[in-house]
Amino acid sequence: MQDLFEFQDSLNSPIEALLFDAEHYPFPVQAHWHYFVEIAYIVEGVAKIILNSKTVLLHPGQMVFFFPQQIHSFNNVNDEPLRFYVLKFDLSKLPHPDNYISEFNAMVLSAANNPDLPIVFSQKHFTDFSLARFFRDCVQEINDKDFGYTSLLQYNISTLLLRIIRIWKAYGFDTNITTPVVKESYSINNILEYIDKHSNEKILVEDIAKLCHMSYSYFAKYFRDLYGQSCKDYIEFIRLSKVENLLLFTDYDLSYISNETGFSDCSHLIRVFKRKYGMTPKKFRMEHQKTNVTKK
Repeated sequence: MQDLFEFQDSLNSPIEALLFDAEHYPFPVQAHWHYFVEIAYIVEGVAKIILNSKTVLLHPGQMVFFFPQQIHSFNNVNDEPLRFYVLKFDLSKLPHPDNYISEFNAMVLSAANNPDLPIVFSQKHFTDFSLARFFRDCVQEINDKDFGYTSLLQYNISTLLLRIIRIWKAYGFDTNITTPVVKESYSINNILEYIDKHSNEKILVEDIAKLCHMSYSYFAKYFRDLYGQSCKDYIEFIRLSKVENLLLFTDYDLSYISNETGFSDCSHLIRVFKRKYGMTPKKFRMEHQKTNVTKK
């Protein structure tokens, strides 16, 4: 079973930018997650994005913001061409304009736990700031690699992020309340990769806590504070995300899927899936094959 985790070399490539053409790149982009922030801007066509099991349709001129560790996939809704800009960057290596790097990092991570904040934007949200030009310039800087291009990219991305945070602030986001940065965060972040890699096996939260060199109670509280859900729920979320991926992009039967994703049998998979999605895996597959579009 392929892992959902997508590795990025943040040391050598802390910023990536490209114009994605569905006719020339592997497509559709199957479900994946990473530690980078990812922002996509639609240039042509309509994109169907599944983000943490919710479906969003993006039209030309719209931008979507993916927080670190959010599982997402890209597909199209018809046979027409689909092109979109993709920008990925390591948030921890992005200088804050006021040099408060850890506060800037924590602020965005805190926003990830607020479901009321918008993640889809259009040009109307930004005055005196062209989204199309921003992405075009980012790709140009990456391609040219002219003197000081990294610093210029960092400045431009920081400017966009601050504008997004101001929009969130208008929706009630408290910029003074941020996710605490804890010394053990590196090890607990790596544990997400472990869960992804071993999700088809029997995983006990107690054993994961030991891998992080933490007591069960401390690990459980820390995990919930950091990610807004229990570790047990996260394991189930990863398994269901892989089930969803296999239902959407393969013809494997439920016996194979349940075995590959860590469920004890088909009955267990159907019960858990129905509780989460309100329908059986079979109906979920049929609905998506029939319409290929499910509005949010």
